[in-house]
Amino acid sequence: MENEKSTGKIWFITGASRGFGRIWADAALMRGDKVAATARKLSSLADLKEKHGANVLTLELDVTNSEQVRTAVAQAHAHFGRLDIVLNNAGYSLVGTIEEASADDVKAMYDTNIFGALAVIQAVLPLLRQQGGGHIVGVSSNLGHVTLPVIGYYCSSKWAFEAIHESLALEVKAFGIKVSIIEPGAYATDFGSQESLKFAAGLDVYTDFKQDFLNTLKDTERGDPEATPEALFQVVDAENPPLRLFLGSHNLAWVKKAYEERLATWEAWQAVSSAAQSLVK
Repeated sequence: MENEKSTGKIWFITGASRGFGRIWADAALMRGDKVAATARKLSSLADLKEKHGANVLTLELDVTNSEQVRTAVAQAHAHFGRLDIVLNNAGYSLVGTIEEASADDVKAMYDTNIFGALAVIQAVLPLLRQQGGGHIVGVSSNLGHVTLPVIGYYCSSKWAFEAIHESLALEVKAFGIKVSIIEPGAYATDFGSQESLKFAAGLDVYTDFKQDFLNTLKDTERGDPEATPEALFQVVDAENPPLRLFLGSHNLAWVKKAYEERLATWEAWQAVSSAAQSLVK
């Protein structure tokens, strides 16, 4: 990245302590951009600050604290004078079947994955409108289109995340604000670590099923996360960026197969569907 030409862009990144958030923050700084990097613990960003100096502003931020979100966004905007790219990356996965996970488990995950992202979006929109544009980038997953057992609630949060951003893109286009959804497949990040996973209380009836599923995940081919920054930069540097971008070579085939199956089912049952509608006279 040392040879990248600086674009002079200013980023606001949540979840910058590890995983994609850290890799992308570091890569953006390496190419000469400036970054407001946030994480729940400021100490986890100390090495980023030491490496990049004044080009990075490190801020403590728990995205589930809406007041802290507003403060961090305002601080970053005041410090750099503008925000060009707002990257919502903070999130985690809840491991547990639909029966096992409690409402509190699911709500806590949604507080981070959905409501935390919404808090950032709602805090930055007035500033982006005022400055005449910007780019909101949300980190979703290929699981925003397909599902897996045992992490169904995580998948559901990404389906909601996708819908929110798709609507947002239509709502803010007139203000010169762009919206993109980044959808990684399986990568060798620490997203699957104990720090990035929470486990619902288990029921014995699902023990074998869950173990088989987790064993299958261990055998999944994973991409190198260090290979992803250039793809992200192509999106944020594009004059007309895509609404969605897969990261990884396996996503398209999997999602395409899922949509083909859905279309086939809808078409097979179209006569039943049509019969359920009659015009109101």
